[in-house]
Amino acid sequence: MNRNSKHPDRAPHRRRASATDRTKNSNGYRITGSWNARPNRPAVKPTSDRKAARRIAREMAGQGAYVIVEEHQEFGRWATWFEVDGPALVAERRAAAEEQRRRAAEERQRAEQAVAARRVAVERSGDRADLARLMVRPPVGREQCGRREARHVTGAQR
Repeated sequence: MNRNSKHPDRAPHRRRASATDRTKNSNGYRITGSWNARPNRPAVKPTSDRKAARRIAREMAGQGAYVIVEEHQEFGRWATWFEVDGPALVAERRAAAEEQRRRAAEERQRAEQAVAARRVAVERSGDRADLARLMVRPPVGREQCGRREARHVTGAQR
């Protein structure tokens, strides 16, 4: 029961200050991303999670933004934690992808040339085998014009 007779069901007024910490939040992070397409309108994302700050910075840099991640230093002061040059990362990734495509094209071309060379070698060895079989056969009697003596042989003429 309350000592106050006017509102006996109300909780009494606490005159003592509660024992909680009243210092400002010091574990905050501010991620600022600026794109070349719109340099006057940077994106600012505040968070209190360190991993989320890194993730957001990676995402913004992946989209081509220059990212500055700041850490809260209490009493409204911010210190730069790290910076990420997004346009340079995007250009580096594009160059790496282009280099990989070029290498794959060269490898594919080399493989096609090797297959063609094997095919030519097989054809040449087949030609040599045909020539060898031809050289083993006995010569055929021919006339001066190159026609054989008998064009065909029937059963009765044997």
